[in-house]
Amino acid sequence: MLRVMLGLNPIFHLRIVRMAIGSLRANFLRSLLATLGVIIGVSAVISAVSILEGLQRDVLKQFESLGADQVFVMNGTADRSRRRTAVAPSLTLDDADFIRRKLGEQVRGVAPNASRLAQVKRVSRVLSLNVLGTSADFADMNSYQAVDGRFLNSQDDEGEGAFVCALGHKAKEDLFGALPAVGNQVRVDTRNYTVVGVMEERGILGLFEVDNMVFVPVATLQRATGMRFLETLAVRAADTRHVQACIDAVTRALRESHGLRAGQPSDFQIFTQEQVKSSFGDVARLFAIVLYSIAGISLVVGGIGIMNIMMVSVTERTREIGVRIAVGARPFDIGFQFLIEAGVISLLGGALGVLVGFAFTDLLSQITQVLHTYTPPSSIVWALIMATFVGVVSGLYPAIRAANLDPVDALRFE
Repeated sequence: MLRVMLGLNPIFHLRIVRMAIGSLRANFLRSLLATLGVIIGVSAVISAVSILEGLQRDVLKQFESLGADQVFVMNGTADRSRRRTAVAPSLTLDDADFIRRKLGEQVRGVAPNASRLAQVKRVSRVLSLNVLGTSADFADMNSYQAVDGRFLNSQDDEGEGAFVCALGHKAKEDLFGALPAVGNQVRVDTRNYTVVGVMEERGILGLFEVDNMVFVPVATLQRATGMRFLETLAVRAADTRHVQACIDAVTRALRESHGLRAGQPSDFQIFTQEQVKSSFGDVARLFAIVLYSIAGISLVVGGIGIMNIMMVSVTERTREIGVRIAVGARPFDIGFQFLIEAGVISLLGGALGVLVGFAFTDLLSQITQVLHTYTPPSSIVWALIMATFVGVVSGLYPAIRAANLDPVDALRFE
């Protein structure tokens, strides 16, 4: 008896839940429209999480594939006094040679890199591909293997470079199909190159999408295009325990090579794998704040929509509420029913929003063919919890208003 008086009778509560669901079914279209805001909000949350998580996993996987023993030298210097980054080309092929001579056994490889987009032609097939000018160390440093022929070697790098190339896995398939590529020629812009190797399928390797690339000796690329400067310089430390010592040695060598005096800022920047990952993490957090804020606003708008619908429902059912109070229903029972209705609407909207978010991110992945989305299971649980919370909070005021209606005035309502 005491449990009934306190409103803790589970059978009685189940009856109220059934009444709430019956009321929603009686006004199905209105209930469905009330879920639209929640659907949009939850789908925005799922989409934002999926895109950010997928992007972060892809980027981190790229940099982890490079190994913790590599350091990357890039053009430019941080101009802190002006709070901007001044990017000017400064790295040359002579710098790579100087580091090899100066550091000797302190490094296990130096790979100069310069790239450009070019028209690559074989017979009637013409493709726009990225051409990477690099050295033999690029493959050794990244454990990048040839499945046919070989990669570039030290002889290809000598002098002004030989007009030879290695093809990424997809580039070979697009240009040659099932035919052999090694020993044949492709035309890169206005020059003919002999294919010496076809590389394994690796997808994205660090800074480059290697499967769709053409690799040529960096000296050859500079000779053919007139390029003077490199984009990046990758250096592999001889020992993973001495990466910082390698960074210090590379810094001293490059400052000497560039003729910089004490006190002058370096005209290059050096990053490790961990620093690049950390920088990307900062950018990812900034994007997360923006995207989650938009998704949160969408959820709030959805909650306002639920509140409006519930207020209309209270007004339309004023006489019904009066009758129920007159036959013995307590204010708690009335308010509990309206809270259940708001919760069911928001939970239904959350479930539909999850499905819409999944469908949108899957469609986005298929259209772009580059963006790989990933939705952590925990994000689905949190999205549903958030949707239900927003619905319950939005239904709280209408529930209190319905519970506090005067039964006499409610029975007189027309």
